[in-house]
Amino acid sequence: MIDITNVGGLIVLICDVWAIVSIFGSRASGGKKVLWIVLVLLLPILGFILWLIFGPRADRGRG
Repeated sequence: MIDITNVGGLIVLICDVWAIVSIFGSRASGGKKVLWIVLVLLLPILGFILWLIFGPRADRGRG
């Protein structure tokens, strides 16, 4: 049987991995990337929410 906390933890893990990959792909400076990654790793839920609102985004291919 799947426990709801396991599912919630998996969702947080997926979101944090997505955020870290996006941070690596962004044009932010190296220091800002490190700061955001540390924030997401140390505070997984709050760090992810802050990244969604304020963080750098990965560049998308444009044409």
